[in-house]
Amino acid sequence: QPPAFGFLFDVDGVLVRGSQAVPAARQAFRRLADSGGRLRVPVVFLTNAGNCLRSAKARELSQALGLQVSPEQVILSHSPLRLFSQFHQKCMLVAGQGPVEENAHNLGFKHVVTIEALRKAYPLLDMVDQSRRPKELPPPTTGFPTIEGVILFGEPVRWETSLQLITDVLLSNGNPGAELQDIPYPHLPVLACNMDLLWMAEARMPSRFGHGTFLLCLENIYKKVTGRELKYEALIGKPSTVTYRYAEYLIKQQAEKQGWKSPIRRLYAVGDNPMSDIYGANLYNNYLKSARQNQAQAGVKRSLQAASPQTVDDLHLRKDCNNSVESCKSILVCTGVYRHNAGVPSKREEHTAEIVFHGHRDFCFDPSLVEASYIVQDVNDAVQLAFKKEDWS
Repeated sequence: QPPAFGFLFDVDGVLVRGSQAVPAARQAFRRLADSGGRLRVPVVFLTNAGNCLRSAKARELSQALGLQVSPEQVILSHSPLRLFSQFHQKCMLVAGQGPVEENAHNLGFKHVVTIEALRKAYPLLDMVDQSRRPKELPPPTTGFPTIEGVILFGEPVRWETSLQLITDVLLSNGNPGAELQDIPYPHLPVLACNMDLLWMAEARMPSRFGHGTFLLCLENIYKKVTGRELKYEALIGKPSTVTYRYAEYLIKQQAEKQGWKSPIRRLYAVGDNPMSDIYGANLYNNYLKSARQNQAQAGVKRSLQAASPQTVDDLHLRKDCNNSVESCKSILVCTGVYRHNAGVPSKREEHTAEIVFHGHRDFCFDPSLVEASYIVQDVNDAVQLAFKKEDWS
């Protein structure tokens, strides 16, 4: 019988911890695959990582899980940027680490400038590290392009350099070599990927700073300097609705490629972070519920207002995604950010614990959105639970 459901798996804290596979992950994928190693159910790996290529993440997952993962099954935090075609011809400053230029070009951006290229063009801007300050006054910079927007792919290595230069670009309307006149507002478009405040690695301390922490620094610096709020043209990655819409599109593509005629009705999103994985899945479930009640226009608007200002119209996806998917259930595992090694909490503990909102500033806090549909110990238990709900073996 063809599957009527699919899985959206977070990666860090669910399938791996840093470079180490979570033991339950291989067990889970032995259940999901047939004797030939082919998946019996459509699967998308939905991660907020963004400092790598899709192909590299697919290779990493293939090795960790012991089966072949294709790049088409991987959604990185920035993958939906390919929909933002209105910026693809503009000169964009790209920040983060890893192959940021290659990622930008793969997503459709034609003209990009890195933080390092900007720093080399204007060496007098980066003043924190005294060892990198120019020993002599450099000649004036000529011929450097005017920057028309900023893409924040992920947390950089040198935070002070990126914070300074991004702020310079916003304050100068893309001309950081010019003498500052009036501060422009609204400022240049800013597109940010991955809003996770924290993430789980191999360290015993519970969580490491993520790109959400870098965004928090940038927002507060900009407001302190200008007295105004930093505005985003788009916030993508989990828990953004457009990211889950894109994941649904890829799930359906997989099912069609396998020749499964039965429509996909239900999605199971498995994650370890209540503020991104669970919040995002529940927000998308609300979106689907609204569409199912024939109030698509009002429902989509309400769902997106509960999240962040998005300028992309997902008509590209709407044409390819019929309304077959009815729900997106959230499954929280205890192998990552959430209560690591503390077992499964009781319902009473769940409701009495004080919730500190780690989500992004532009996402309104609704406690119901961080309550998982189900809580299990690990990803293998999550797969077993979904199979039981689907009467699937």
